Formats: sequence, C-alpha cells, structure tokens
Amino acid sequence: MSEWSITELMAVVMAREFRDGEIVVMGAVPALPMAACRLARATHAPRLEFIVGGSGTVSPEPPSLPLGSCGGDLAPAATTLPLPDVVLLEGRGDAFDVFCAGGLQIDAHGNCNLICVGSWDRPKLRGPGTVGLPFLPNTRRSILYTQSHSPRTLVERVDFVSGPGHPAGPDEARPYRKEGPSLVVTPLATFDFSSEGRMRIRTVHPGVRHDEVLAATGFEPAPGPEPGETPPPTDEELAILRSFDPAGILRR
Repeated sequence: MSEWSITELMAVVMAREFRDGEIVVMGAVPALPMAACRLARATHAPRLEFIVGGSGTVSPEPPSLPLGSCGGDLAPAATTLPLPDVVLLEGRGDAFDVFCAGGLQIDAHGNCNLICVGSWDRPKLRGPGTVGLPFLPNTRRSILYTQSHSPRTLVERVDFVSGPGHPAGPDEARPYRKEGPSLVVTPLATFDFSSEGRMRIRTVHPGVRHDEVLAATGFEPAPGPEPGETPPPTDEELAILRSFDPAGILRR
C-alpha cells in the first residue's frame, strides 16, 4: 500500500484540509474533490456534507468515482437539489464553507480563468465559460487545484477572471472577501497565500525538488517559511480512498 499516484496524493492533501461540519461545493469534473470529501468523512470529518456540481446531488456515495457531475452514476445520495436552488444557495453567501475549483489558468493571487487563454477574438484555448466560479467570493474559503503544473497554467495574471481570488493588496483593501483562496494543490506542490494575498510554496511533494517547482511556475511565489515535504498518504488513507475508487480513476 506504500505506492500511490500523484492524484491520490492530491486527494489526500485536500481531504486533510476539510473540517468537520463544513459544507463543500464543487464543479462539473468531481472525481478528485469528491474523493477528498469522502475520505474526510471517513476519517476526521464525519459531519462534512458536499454538493456535486450543477447536478445538485448532496453527499453521494456511488460504488465508484464518477467522471462527470450530472450522470445517473452519482446514486445513492442523500438528496438532489434542483439547479435553481443550488444557484440561489451559492449566491446567498452563508450556505457554503468551501468551494473546490480550478481553471485553465490560476494566477499568483488565486484568480481562476475558465473562459479562454489569449485574446477573446483569437483564443489559443477556449474553456466552458465562467460556470459557477463567480460565486467563489460567497464561500468562506476556496481550495484550488489543477492537474497541470506549468508556466502556462500557473501564471502571474489570468487572461480573464472567472473566479475572483485575492486582490493584489493587504487585507484591509478587500473587505468584501471572507477568507478567500486558502490552498492550491498541484501535481508538484501545495501553495498557501501570504498576508498580501500572493501564492507561496507551502510544501513540495515527495521526489520533487524546490527548483523544479519554481521552474514550472509562471510567477515568483511570495517569500515564506521554508517549504517542507508534503506528507504522503498513510496506508489507512489509501485503503479508504481505494475502497470507493475500485476502477482506479485516481491512479490513471
């Protein structure tokens, strides 16, 4: 059980960040954040609840991890909310504690871009649009993740802001935000944020060097404490994680 995939490590890192009693909402590609939520519920956060994407499905426990958020393979679940109700809850500002989000680009201040890379008229890459990311400021905090750590993904400034991160200024300059983005998880490292709202390296994954992380990051991270090594999954965490991932989605 000592061998694990990078995606399994990312799921474990995210699971450890969730707190008991929180309500988590996630996007349309739910396998990774859903695995993290289920692992947290099975270990230290039994009262955690989560809503899967636009489906409105609440805390599903299917026999295997789904690749999408709107299929029939999410059953069984506690209940399913109509999409208008999910949107209303996202807009209220007091319903969700954590938003798990990603994007085509994530910048140094935790802004996410799901619209397009490059100019609007001639984009190099086009995404699905803003989707639910404009609601990021309405959750208490957000956990960002990407499975592509490169200078094209982690950039100084996103081309379009789909999901707002930390403004480029001190805390008193952003009174409308709650905690904002608190963690970014990638295949190479984890990042948190300085008091000025800029990403800084928190840990480097086992087998990865600090200079490799810097070379793959398209901006200079904020200075901070000396990064440690990301604690690898325990045998117990892996066993639990794989019990609801028999198809090995996280190991592909």
